[in-house]
Amino acid sequence: MELNSYIDHTNLKNTATLKDIEKLCEEAKKYHFATVCVHPYYVRLASNLLKDTTVQVCTVVGFPLGMNTVACKEFEAIDAINNGADEIDMVINIGAVKNKDFDYVKKEIEDIRDSIDGKVLKVIIETCYLTKEEIIKMTEICNETFVNFIKTSTGFGTSGAKLEDIELINKYKNELLEIKASGGIKTVEDVETMVNAGATRIGTSSGVQIMNNCKEE
Repeated sequence: MELNSYIDHTNLKNTATLKDIEKLCEEAKKYHFATVCVHPYYVRLASNLLKDTTVQVCTVVGFPLGMNTVACKEFEAIDAINNGADEIDMVINIGAVKNKDFDYVKKEIEDIRDSIDGKVLKVIIETCYLTKEEIIKMTEICNETFVNFIKTSTGFGTSGAKLEDIELINKYKNELLEIKASGGIKTVEDVETMVNAGATRIGTSSGVQIMNNCKEE
């Protein structure tokens, strides 16, 4: 298992500096990670630093709470693409899920999907706040909207990716929908557990540590 190809090398700290993002991009190039995941503020920088490499630039929309209006999220997504983002990780409106306003959630996802010109869209459902029934419902909505990924967590919630949530999503997703596990993934064993359960992308800020430990084994 080539773990590097699964990893979105992430720095979403609100204190991240220019040097931090430069370091993140250098590490991503060295280890050939799938993407770097950065705040919108750093998308243009990351895009310039990773030009002519295989590493893609991922950023977040409606992050981390998801309670922005659709128009705000759509503007964020379009702005990120214009600045060089290849992939968008958007947070759903969790309040709307709790209100059982699933038509709103579905339309929100469709509007963001349609605004980003065919770029990769990952839908963050923040599993730590959802019931099993809500996780299943969100998986079904992601199936119906033909997004690329359903993603477990922002990393800012009460907990991150859990094996049982990956297994549940994997049971109800269609063949096209992929799973991104994120939040609290720090070891080789964590990555392997999530991948074996069905995840095809891993969001982590511990990518370098994981790769170094992988070499030692």
